[in-house]
Amino acid sequence: MRPLRNVIYIQTQNSWLHKDNDNLVLKVEKETKARVPIHKLQGLVCFGQVTVSPYLMAHCAENGITITFLNMFGKYLARVEGPVSGNVLLRRTQHLTGHDVEKSVAIAQTMLSGKLYNQRYVLRRYLRDHGDKIDDDKVLAQMQTAEKRLTRCLAQLADCKGIDTLMGREGEAAQVYFGVFNHLIRQADFEFDVRRRRPPTDPVNALLSFCYTLLTHDCRSALETTGLDPASGFLHQLRSGRPSLALDLAEELRPMVDRFVLSLINKRQLVGKDFESWPNGSITLKDDARKTLLAAWQDRKQDTLMHQWFEETVPVGLLPWLQAQVLARFLRGDCDSYVPFLWK
Repeated sequence: MRPLRNVIYIQTQNSWLHKDNDNLVLKVEKETKARVPIHKLQGLVCFGQVTVSPYLMAHCAENGITITFLNMFGKYLARVEGPVSGNVLLRRTQHLTGHDVEKSVAIAQTMLSGKLYNQRYVLRRYLRDHGDKIDDDKVLAQMQTAEKRLTRCLAQLADCKGIDTLMGREGEAAQVYFGVFNHLIRQADFEFDVRRRRPPTDPVNALLSFCYTLLTHDCRSALETTGLDPASGFLHQLRSGRPSLALDLAEELRPMVDRFVLSLINKRQLVGKDFESWPNGSITLKDDARKTLLAAWQDRKQDTLMHQWFEETVPVGLLPWLQAQVLARFLRGDCDSYVPFLWK
């Protein structure tokens, strides 16, 4: 099993990153603010006005450390990476599989099965831990009904023969799942009515969108490390500039991000005053709150759980890489099917 290396998130504006011997150095107005050994890094994520020295950029490219640039609000701008790794024959097999409708549907079907299973687990876990504290019988009935409907949607995935049908079933499940999501929130500062993406117009949607961006970044890095093409997906169809396979891989892990967001809210690690609004109606995290979230995100990656397919206890942060390994083994013909990660 590979070690879990760190991703550093730099959001201090007008900061300067450079290499000093074997260390990454962060400076602001010529004052050194941080020094980190480079060999422990998996990636750098830069928010807004962050400058990276050419020498550091070259070192990262040569050593498989991906540099990702986002704007101040977390929107993807660009990536810097070295030569593509992995076997070209694996990517060729991936592309050919993408043209095989039956195989593409089968892979997409299992990925969505993992997503719906894990969404159902989020609801079941809440009912298990907090069901006896729900005083409103109507709310309890809604939660129980949503859990049963997700079970039905999960069973119906097996009958879907095309990507459009799968996406329709996934859309139905998402409507059910997010229809009761507000009941999982136990802090008065936060309310949720419907999933809004572009732009997020409330704090909960802002948190979900931001954390989904972080997850997609990790999935893309995992695919590239494995040797797969992150742009050539099975569920998400080809589109210029979109990391379709990274989005595919993220689907089954999104419910874990949902639980992470709920934990931040319900444990009051973030509160209403941690957000700011903009003229276009969007809501974003303030800088200090983003630091809190990123620190919690890194801590969450260190937590461990049992991976049923590998039969090992692994850090949460390795899940994207492990699922990329499972997909690569399936494409090579080393196993009969892609097996999604099922949260238990």
